[in-house]
Amino acid sequence: MDKVVFITHPGDMFDIIAMRFSRLLPLALGWLCLAIHPSLSAQTPTLEKSVKPGINDNFLQADLQVGEWVERFEREGREVYDSRLAVLEAIGIKPGEAIADVGAGTGLYTGLFADAVGSEGKVYAVDIVPIFLSRILDRAKETGRNNIVTVLGDGKTSALPEGSVDKVFICDTYHHFEYPQTMLASLHQALRPGGEIILIDFKRIEGTSSEWILSHVRGGQEVFSQEIKQAGFKELGSHALLKDNYMLRFGKKP
Repeated sequence: MDKVVFITHPGDMFDIIAMRFSRLLPLALGWLCLAIHPSLSAQTPTLEKSVKPGINDNFLQADLQVGEWVERFEREGREVYDSRLAVLEAIGIKPGEAIADVGAGTGLYTGLFADAVGSEGKVYAVDIVPIFLSRILDRAKETGRNNIVTVLGDGKTSALPEGSVDKVFICDTYHHFEYPQTMLASLHQALRPGGEIILIDFKRIEGTSSEWILSHVRGGQEVFSQEIKQAGFKELGSHALLKDNYMLRFGKKP
């Protein structure tokens, strides 16, 4: 049975019409916008979901002890530490360049980059852990490196200024990106024309890699490479320097 509406006052009719119109107005405007610009629906941003929830929990603890992480990151036997000078040479940093050390950690590579770019260059040490960045600044003051700038990221974007760097270095950190699409978009924006990403991460091979890598690292080289290329980069090549890690280069597309 149809619903019957009784009008007891002339103003009631206006209220009912206004109420129904207000409900239909947003929908009507949406149809109008799409009719004028059909591409708007494809441009609507979507919220990226975390691809590895909890991957950074260890670094976000209030009682984090930086000394313990220095011992982990800057020790003999860790491949990217033992091979740091060979990696530095392979990157080919030029004096005067600006490079972002994304996931700088305790600063294993930050100081090396600062020396390579010289006084006319700049190094952005990017991390989500304030105490790591404090240590990097302390070391920079002790060693007289005045070309290091620390940047506190938020886990989703690098927080780097637009067009600020020539190179982005990501060492054993990409697998910690919870929101790779969002992060890569911010890195693409931060890179200058012709800029590069240098990626080092663990080789993840079923039946070969350790159980820790298989459970900790969400994807292998092919997965990460494809994600970076889909974000507006082209693969430029690789460096066969490492055994447990791979080292790739990607160029920013115009």
